[in-house]
Amino acid sequence: MSVSSTDTSLSNFRARQVVYTALRRPGLLAAVVFLFIIATGTIWPQLLTSYNPIAADPLQAQLPPSVVHWFGTDQLGRDVFSRVVHGARYSILIGVSAVLIAAVVGSILGLLAGLARGIIDEAITRFLDVVSAFPDLLLALVLISFTGPGTFNLIFALGVASIPRFARVVRAQTFVIAESGYVEQARTFGLTPTVLVLRHILPHAMAQVPILATIGLGTAIIGAAGLSFLGMGPQPPIPEWGAMLAEGRNYLRVAWWIGVWPGVAITLTVISVSVLGRQWQAAFEGRRQE
Repeated sequence: MSVSSTDTSLSNFRARQVVYTALRRPGLLAAVVFLFIIATGTIWPQLLTSYNPIAADPLQAQLPPSVVHWFGTDQLGRDVFSRVVHGARYSILIGVSAVLIAAVVGSILGLLAGLARGIIDEAITRFLDVVSAFPDLLLALVLISFTGPGTFNLIFALGVASIPRFARVVRAQTFVIAESGYVEQARTFGLTPTVLVLRHILPHAMAQVPILATIGLGTAIIGAAGLSFLGMGPQPPIPEWGAMLAEGRNYLRVAWWIGVWPGVAITLTVISVSVLGRQWQAAFEGRRQE
């Protein structure tokens, strides 16, 4: 058998394995497909809709879902489907940015606490205890009350509120890895502390951070939508999902589609992210998840 035919057979086997896994786990497949659509709307919304999300047309106000306007129109005649699609850019980017801040800062604090020990570890631990004493959404709301509403302030508040969950995991992992046998053996070879941390401790201590970030993204999206619903996030006419919910709540009796579709988008996105994160976590821990 030639090398090319062997490669082709291996590729076909892998393709069959992917298809088999997808058929056995339709929920996971649906989550991946939906997140792909959301990612498309975030990066290139014009590919999914041609309507301007902020262009008002009072003559088209509160039209029900139809072939022309799939999700209907809102109280100002704006296409709801277009606003939901363009709103993904704001809701997803706010969630991703907040999780990125929390992951970076939390990992640095956790690694520093796990390596330094002593007074530094005690100070960082006490700081994490203070932050953890408040529910994430409440702490973010308090921070925004000082900084004022807006997209960047919302990202900062959600990021700070999520720092402890990353810092504690990295700190605990750093403690375990720093005392492990292979690290002690690496020290006997004369490796410098910098090389020891970068090569042997950091990769293992950070192993669970991507999984925590994926799971935490759903929480961040819900938090962003909740605070935007209260007027603390992007301001109208920006089509952010939480702000759209706030606008549509007054029209549920006469035009339910204005508020329902943004809520559906939030719900399906959070569920899809959670499914993907739990699947990743199960694979990392060596568990089978049916």
